[in-house]
Amino acid sequence: MEKYDVAIIGGGSAGLAALKQLSNHGKQAVLLEAGNKVGSKNISGGILYSKKPKRGHVNNVEDVYGDVFLREAPFERKVTKYILHATSKDKIYSIDLTKAHEYEANFGYSVLMNKLNGWFAQHAAESAQKFGGGIIPGVHVSSIESNSSGTSIIKTDELDEFEVKAIIAADGVNSEVAQISGARSKFTPQQLYQGVKVVVKLPEDIIVERFNLSAQDGAAHLFAGDVTLNHLGGGFLYTNKNTVSLGVVYHFDSLLDNPTEPYTLVDSMLKNPFISELIKDEVPSRGQIDKSLPQEEQLRIRFAVTKLIKSWYELREASMSQNGRAELIKSGKYNSIEAINEKLSSIRDQLTDKYGVSFLTDYNEAEYSAKLIPDGKRCRMSKPYHNNILFVGDAAGRGIFVGPRIEGLNVGIDDAVRAADAVARALDKNNFSQDYLGEYYSQSVEESPYTRDMKQIDKDYLKIFLDAAKDVPKDILSAKYGTIIKLMSSGTLRSVAIKLANILGYERLLPIIESEDTYVKVPIEIAERLGKKATASYKPNIPSIADRVANLKYDDDNVSHIKVLDSKSDFMKKMVTLCPTECYTIENEQVMLQHEGCIECGTCSLETDWKHPRGEKGIVFQYG
Repeated sequence: MEKYDVAIIGGGSAGLAALKQLSNHGKQAVLLEAGNKVGSKNISGGILYSKKPKRGHVNNVEDVYGDVFLREAPFERKVTKYILHATSKDKIYSIDLTKAHEYEANFGYSVLMNKLNGWFAQHAAESAQKFGGGIIPGVHVSSIESNSSGTSIIKTDELDEFEVKAIIAADGVNSEVAQISGARSKFTPQQLYQGVKVVVKLPEDIIVERFNLSAQDGAAHLFAGDVTLNHLGGGFLYTNKNTVSLGVVYHFDSLLDNPTEPYTLVDSMLKNPFISELIKDEVPSRGQIDKSLPQEEQLRIRFAVTKLIKSWYELREASMSQNGRAELIKSGKYNSIEAINEKLSSIRDQLTDKYGVSFLTDYNEAEYSAKLIPDGKRCRMSKPYHNNILFVGDAAGRGIFVGPRIEGLNVGIDDAVRAADAVARALDKNNFSQDYLGEYYSQSVEESPYTRDMKQIDKDYLKIFLDAAKDVPKDILSAKYGTIIKLMSSGTLRSVAIKLANILGYERLLPIIESEDTYVKVPIEIAERLGKKATASYKPNIPSIADRVANLKYDDDNVSHIKVLDSKSDFMKKMVTLCPTECYTIENEQVMLQHEGCIECGTCSLETDWKHPRGEKGIVFQYG
């Protein structure tokens, strides 16, 4: 039987940070990833932060990977604008929260996980291989057994079993390691959010001009009000280099109380006139092919149009990017910007004149995705370990969701470094007991400023938020919130009130902080009273969920990774509505599953025997 010092299960940003940090310590570790390529299973909203808390220390991404991260990593844009919008029909009221975004931050970059985790994997693997470790993709862990010596035997669907001294579980919110080991029960709907996202293509030059940005800077926009369709949560829009990440995040229990198709919530965002204007573009629309032509000729025309449209998109995207234009000219294929534009016009004329393609104002959706997200205020593991297994990031139920402050990636990386440090210490002493390994890690995580943010209100952050919202008339708020705002607006009273609130604990405050009033009613009233009218210049042609699923890439598996435990339960009946890709139907009063369209979000996991697909099988995200 092969033996390794450490196994890391899960190849997301947290698992990769653990691998890199163990290599930084000169320790051997192997990382097991279910996808055939690291990054193909990961999605995020998302913004990756680097923080500088006033009290305590966190481990940032650049601490793990060094300065090369800032020089070479494929992040998207540095977010320099952070705006909260209250919506009501066609009215929008905006509050600039950039100072809140910058609070205790070195930077925050918008990211797409396929590219970024691929980069992390390359650097982590290069370091790990120097010490006899590395990354093994296409592997699904099926069993973990403890033996009398204190080590663990890992069994997979694809490899021979092997022995390790310690395990770092970075396998996400639906952690199979947690279930296999009995470390914790599954998270409940009250402890989770459901996030649904679409990636929208938009040329770089248009993003820079429309969002009023410099070439490298980015913007984040958050939304509350009627776009929520009366659910507890809100929407987001983050600018990437040549795409936009647009989505919604809602309390899972709110969705269970009022089931609504997840894609409908995204569609509500897309239909908002303010948002639709931000993402609009020029989109080719195919004309009808003459049905009287021979089938072979119809097929030839269809292929020719597809090829030309692809060429037009690729050349236009490059031509509307400063670096893209330079690369086209450097290649020698074009000698000037004018030559590039002439070629674009030539392709366009051929499409319109020869094939009847028209160019319309619409938006260009590239990828649909969904995931569950842990609410660290409610579900973080008080003891994030079990025997010689340490849990990090989403697997440990850790994430920061406090009003407009949403952080997960940086929390997972900080956890991963703390776990790697704890394992390196245990390797030095050859002591992997819970008292030495687990308790040391647990104490380290407890000391993290991120844990403090999951437990307590930060009065300085709150002051920044209140200052940004100072122009909102207090009479819009109900008596309950008006009193709270008045109390918090006084520096002296605010300190006393926050101390009292932190003594009481978040748990007693959450029903007030997170309610229909704060997410829906108050934002609607603010927009109605103070908002400016937004006008749409077009009606978005939104794909059906069937078309969205058809556009995704899968490595199909004829063996389902999900088994329904009770086909007649109320929870499973609600999955018919709440599954983001409509994998469930009802036949003869029983819930039926068709797993082929599953995007592995885990929405149904609470009442199913839910596993990740076998190695290399299932969804393959192109953006993430």
